Amino acid sequence: MTRFLPMAAVAAAIALGAPSSAVATQSLETVEPATQTAFGKRAAQLVELFATKIAFTDYFDPIFQAAVPEPQFKAISASLTAQYGQPVAVEKATSADGLSGTVLLRFEKGVATVLLDVGAAADQRVTGLRVTGFTMADDSYDKVSTEIAALPGQTGFLVAELGEAGFRPLAGSNPDRQFAVGSTIKLYILDELAAQVAAGQRKWSDVVPLSHFSFSSAATANWPADTPVTLQTLANWMISVSDNGATDTLIHLLGRAPIEARMRAAGHSDLSRNVPMLTTVEIFALKGNNFNDLRPVFIKGDDAAQRRLVESSQSRLTLANVDGVSFTAGPRFIDSLEWFASPNDIARLMVDLRARQSKTLLEAMAINNGVGPVAAADWTYLGYKGGSENGVLSMSLLGRRKSDSKWFVVTASWNNPDANIETGPLVGLVTRLLALAANDRHAAPASGTPPAARRP
Repeated sequence: MTRFLPMAAVAAAIALGAPSSAVATQSLETVEPATQTAFGKRAAQLVELFATKIAFTDYFDPIFQAAVPEPQFKAISASLTAQYGQPVAVEKATSADGLSGTVLLRFEKGVATVLLDVGAAADQRVTGLRVTGFTMADDSYDKVSTEIAALPGQTGFLVAELGEAGFRPLAGSNPDRQFAVGSTIKLYILDELAAQVAAGQRKWSDVVPLSHFSFSSAATANWPADTPVTLQTLANWMISVSDNGATDTLIHLLGRAPIEARMRAAGHSDLSRNVPMLTTVEIFALKGNNFNDLRPVFIKGDDAAQRRLVESSQSRLTLANVDGVSFTAGPRFIDSLEWFASPNDIARLMVDLRARQSKTLLEAMAINNGVGPVAAADWTYLGYKGGSENGVLSMSLLGRRKSDSKWFVVTASWNNPDANIETGPLVGLVTRLLALAANDRHAAPASGTPPAARRP
């Protein structure tokens, strides 16, 4: 499947996809001269493409056009040039086979890494194009912070070095503010699952039925009910492609109360915002027009009243009653009916997740690293979870720096209750924060406030 992506943030909730296997696995070599190959010719045309001087249909294969219609491509291209300036020149094009490879494309404000695939047909049109990262000249935390603050709505971020029991902030804005974070909340579910495994209550290899289905499930959609799957499979689906059916199956299996307790143990600073811990079906349903009667009652209730309402309405809060049409117009109740966390909460959670020293947990987070191979090159480990819905975008990364084996968290959230959010700008900004963290040499030993004591 070919796609154009503003960046390689691959959380299913953000729905940005993954690189082709050819680009991801090949050993790259410089083609001399590059223009003698199909790859080289198309790479040389990238400046004209982003400057809209080449016809969309002439450059892209019909397969690509079907996956990414021209208006969508133009919108993404306009976003890139608005953020990084006009394209200037191709600095380098490398390929092992003359069809797929990497291009360094200079814009006015930086250099983009572009993964390019050209079809084998005689017309040599492009079947895949991915902008996976930007290197900015003289970039800084202050510059990125200013650009994040300029996004419409509310924003916050944190870059911090992790220690054994806490973290040291390196840069951030609004780190204590609660933001709607969407599927990023699933990291708390992963944390509780790992805790129950560590306590001997469960094993990653335990086989359980796929018991609950949900809206927007990339892995489990249309699967037969009660299909046997392992807990590790559910965790991998939940984190790597943000599958909501896997998530709801785990919530029901692990229990709301233990997950809520895990949030408290991991140091969440405003737990009531997530009590009761809603399943994805419940939150989708309550946001929709089919629940105009229950929604205001739920929003006004305290924790106990909300829990009673959810428990007494289980026969209604089902996938069959999720009104998908309600989500086509824009953000819905993101200030009052969502999952919430602050950047500092996410940092404390990352401390907790790393402290578990669970190979399976870390592998689940690393299946989809959120930023692609180029941005991940400075890290020996990079785990990721993102979340999004209309008006909500959140990205969180846990990384071990290649140069000195220090651990870092990079997290950012953007909420806009008035309009849908375009993913490209924040993905680019987070990628820049990750690059800055990879090269930061001023981090002192971490000494942030540790999370509350964890259960065994």
